[in-house]
Amino acid sequence: MTLIFFDDYARETLLPLTFTRPVSEIRIGILTIGEKWKKYLKTDKTSCITSDYLQQKYPFSFSSDNLFINGSVCPDEGLLEAVDKLKDGQALVKDEILIAAKLGKADIDQFDVHQYKGLDNITYKDNITRIVYPEQIFAFNEAEIRKDFKLITSGRTSASISATNTVIGDEIFAEEGAEAECSIFNTTKGPIYLGHSSEVMENSTIRGAFALCEGSQLKIGAKIYSGTTIGPHCRVGGEVNNAVIQAYSSKAHDGYLGNAVVGEWCNIGADSNNSNLKNTYADVKLWSYQKDSFRNTGLLHCGLIMGDHSKCAINTMFNTGTVAGVGANIFGAGFPRNFIPDFSWGGAQGLSVYSLNKMFETAAKVYERRGRTFDATEKAILTKVFELTQKYRRF
Repeated sequence: MTLIFFDDYARETLLPLTFTRPVSEIRIGILTIGEKWKKYLKTDKTSCITSDYLQQKYPFSFSSDNLFINGSVCPDEGLLEAVDKLKDGQALVKDEILIAAKLGKADIDQFDVHQYKGLDNITYKDNITRIVYPEQIFAFNEAEIRKDFKLITSGRTSASISATNTVIGDEIFAEEGAEAECSIFNTTKGPIYLGHSSEVMENSTIRGAFALCEGSQLKIGAKIYSGTTIGPHCRVGGEVNNAVIQAYSSKAHDGYLGNAVVGEWCNIGADSNNSNLKNTYADVKLWSYQKDSFRNTGLLHCGLIMGDHSKCAINTMFNTGTVAGVGANIFGAGFPRNFIPDFSWGGAQGLSVYSLNKMFETAAKVYERRGRTFDATEKAILTKVFELTQKYRRF
C-alpha cells in the first residue's frame, strides 16, 4: 500500500512553515506527521500531493492500493483502527474535514481534496489532533512526545547512559550512540528521548517531556523545560521552554526561546530572546498570510514563529508573537516588528530586501558545514517563495 499525504487548506494557515515543505513534513513530538503514519502503518512507500513547486522534492506516485492521508492529522490508535477498516472508494471524514480515503489504481483520478463528497463517506466520531496553525505545534507538542515515545520505544531496551548523570524517574530512552555526562534528567513530568548519536553536554538540566533527535547536541548548562523538541542535527543551548525546532538549526548560546517554532537551517545568535507574554496579559496575535492581517491566537503565551533559512544576530529581541518569514536576516538594536517578511534584511532600524543571490551564498555554506548540498531543487523552491512573498516587501 502507498501512503499519499495531501495538503488541504491547513497549508495556507501554517505559512511560513509550509512555504518550504508539505504539511506532513512538520515535526511535532519526536517524529514528523508523515513519519508517525509510516511507523504506525509499517510502510515506507509514500508520496505527496502538495503545491506544484514542491513536487520535485516531494514527488507524487501511486500503486494499485493507495491510502490518501490528510497531512495535518496526527495518528492515534483509535484513528488507525478506523483507517484500517476503510474499503476502496471510502473516505473517513470529521466535521467536513477529509482525514483519509482509500482508492485503487483505476480510481486514482477521482481523488480531489475538495471533491471527496463523491466518495462513500464514513464519519469519524472521536476527537482528532490536527495541526492547522503554527502555534498548535508547540501547544500540542508535549502530548505528541508522549505518543511518539510509546510508539518508538515499545518492546525495546534503552541504551545505557553514563552514571555521572542524575535521572529522576525511569521514563528515559537513549538510542545507540547517545551521550550524556553530568546532567540532570527529570522524567517525573514526562518522558525523555535521546536520539541516535545525540549529545547532552555537562551541567544540562532537562525536564520531560523532551525529545533530542538524531545527531543533535545540547550545549553546556542548557536549561530545557517540558514540551520541547529539538529536531535532527541541531545545536541548542541556553533556556528553552515548550519550543519545537524542526531540524538543522542552531540556538547554541544563552538566551530564551519559549512557546516557539523554529524551522530548518535557522540560526539564533548569542543572547537573543523572544517574549512569550504581553505586559498586558492580553491574547497574543500572530501574522496570518492567509488573511493578510493579524489573527488572535487566543493564547496567553506565544513567542516566535520562524520560517526556514532565517537567522538573527546576537542580542536580537523578538516581541511577543513575532512571525519571521523564510530567508530573513535580522539584526540591530531594538525590537523588530511583529511580522518580518520573507527575505528581509535588517531589523528595528529598517528593512531592505535580502537578495536571492546573497541568501543562496550563505545557504550553500551552511549546507556544506552539515555535509549537505544546496542543490538546484532547493534553489528553485526558495526562488518560488521569493516570488510568492514579494508583496510583503514594500520597504
